[in-house]
Amino acid sequence: MYEPIRTPSSRGSVHTTMADTPADFPHRSREEELDIQLAGHLAALLAVTDELRAASPSADLDTAAARLAQQVTRLRQGRTPVRSPLAADPAKPRLAAVHERAHALAGRALLVAASRADTSAAILAAQRMDAHAAALVETGELSATG
Repeated sequence: MYEPIRTPSSRGSVHTTMADTPADFPHRSREEELDIQLAGHLAALLAVTDELRAASPSADLDTAAARLAQQVTRLRQGRTPVRSPLAADPAKPRLAAVHERAHALAGRALLVAASRADTSAAILAAQRMDAHAAALVETGELSATG
């Protein structure tokens, strides 16, 4: 005949889900998840910016790196991002490819910043997109129309 699956120690229905257990895993709010994503995108953009600074130093890149580090620190509640020391790469990366990567990362950061209504991060990401697009136009890798 039929025997129920329940045991005396089980509570409730056999049809309970993991969602019914309140403290089995950490829960984050949507805002916290977006903060984590945005900090990750900005930290990746900072790493690429540092790579560009090592290959082709400029005051604009120094300022951008400082602002990116400040935003990442803010989003991570005061924890500063890990940065690699500036050392010229003997292989000299193709600057256009690095600018393309930076442009894509800034675009991702802009999307997340806009979705969480973080104006300062969105402005910074948009400025970095513009700067990397301009650098690509200078190198001839991107047309001025887009």
